[in-house]
Amino acid sequence: MSKVNDQVLMDKLAEAARAGKISRRSFMNYSMAAGMTASAATGLWGTSAKAAPTRGGTLRLGAHDGNTSDSHDPGTYVTFSMIQTAHTYRSYLTLIESDGSLGPDIATEWSATPDAAEWTFKINPKASFHSGGKVTANDVIASMNHHRGDASTSAAKALLADVVDLVDNGDNSVTFKLAAGNADLPWLMTDYHLAIIPANADGSANWQSGDGSGPYKMVNANFGIGYSLVRHDGWHLEGAYFDAVDITVLNDPNAMQAALVTGDIDCATQLDLKTLSLLERHPDIEIDNVPSAAAITMPMLCDTAPFDNVDVRNALKLSVDRNELIEKIAYGKATVGNDFHHSPAMPYWPDDIPQREYDPEQAKALLQKAGAEGLTVDLSVADSVFSGAVDMCVLFAEHAKASGITINVIREPNDGYYSDVWLKKPWCAVQWGARPTPDVMYSLAYKDDAAWNESRWQNERFNVLLRQAKSELDDTKRAGMYHEMAMLARDDGGTVIPFFPNFVYARNKKVRHGPNLAASWQMDGARACSRWWFEA
Repeated sequence: MSKVNDQVLMDKLAEAARAGKISRRSFMNYSMAAGMTASAATGLWGTSAKAAPTRGGTLRLGAHDGNTSDSHDPGTYVTFSMIQTAHTYRSYLTLIESDGSLGPDIATEWSATPDAAEWTFKINPKASFHSGGKVTANDVIASMNHHRGDASTSAAKALLADVVDLVDNGDNSVTFKLAAGNADLPWLMTDYHLAIIPANADGSANWQSGDGSGPYKMVNANFGIGYSLVRHDGWHLEGAYFDAVDITVLNDPNAMQAALVTGDIDCATQLDLKTLSLLERHPDIEIDNVPSAAAITMPMLCDTAPFDNVDVRNALKLSVDRNELIEKIAYGKATVGNDFHHSPAMPYWPDDIPQREYDPEQAKALLQKAGAEGLTVDLSVADSVFSGAVDMCVLFAEHAKASGITINVIREPNDGYYSDVWLKKPWCAVQWGARPTPDVMYSLAYKDDAAWNESRWQNERFNVLLRQAKSELDDTKRAGMYHEMAMLARDDGGTVIPFFPNFVYARNKKVRHGPNLAASWQMDGARACSRWWFEA
């Protein structure tokens, strides 16, 4: 055989070993027939078979960022611990695979009309709720309608604003009819708010029960504190290798790391980067470091003085040394931001936009133009935003002194931060999880009427472009629109974006996962509980 054919055979053998579909004897025989030595084949068997998923055990997961205000209502999901939990006990129409591609969840397939104004999703006939009933088109429609209409208070309302009708086709499929084409609709269905929940008799969504159709069934939910779950035997996809999952909310990074080191938890969703080097030397712990499209943002309310002045906003953007923040706060594990919410990990990345640099002198000139010399502002932050969030804001305050700006860093309580501070106080620090496309991100956080328009920014041209780009199927034209939108957000918007952090989390070495890790959220796109397993 040729070297190419040999490699193809070895790849297939390694995959079979990982899946537990071949015996060691057969693996060795085929490997040596392909030209491998016995010692090389033994090594490949060891690395491949070691990764084969095994069932059993209870995964104890420590999750950061939880509030007692969390609830079963998917329209209110906001904290990471709730997002992690949601992906453990609920399902979605589509999902982001570990390799970053779009894959099936409740929907087995989907198709669109040529103008992308109608999308039809076929429902997996094996999908069932924990309470026993099959997932139907009616459940999908009720789940989507929960986020639609004038009475909806869901944070995902803006994402479904263009849906004008949802049709049960009578063949276990649902058609979304849109006011205008949306080429990203299947990607949008991965948004963590759009969980599939059972319908009530009146067509409303029964979210209060905590019922779901995900890989694990909720046994006990103590919001902001912890969750106990057991495997759902009717799970319609592969995975769910653990018998049970216990999720404990640990907002204090020191407590999280201590619990991991002492063996009280098997996985930690977020680490204190200051002490990461010590943890890396621990013989029983493995670190996962995943570049992502997650973002650290500092939204200023554009309808509130002094942030209602664009010169003040841009002066603050010029007063932060992003490279030093990455070096001293993210310890190099981040990508520099440029004040528009579009990262290199997303499609249509506008890589030719000049990087905004630290420039106190230009900031002073803008403040003088605005009549705001000697500016003093408050910046709210909490430890739970991310490990190092408070230190980041303190360092920013030091940078801003050179611009003649005084930043008072307000350390807010972890509990209630996203309900009492974010979207309410004039300036704060926030961590956003990664979104798959710029349209999803801009629709959630920049669109004029979005519930999560975190800076209350209003820009007519931006919103015109957002509507046009959503239905534009020509990639070149669409990229040009996103380029202009990025420039508008950078130069007129109300959000400072210092960097895009890597997802850095850890696990006991007995916890295993596949070769890829999704970059959409920490812990393999928040799906570690269903994708990972204990080593046999």
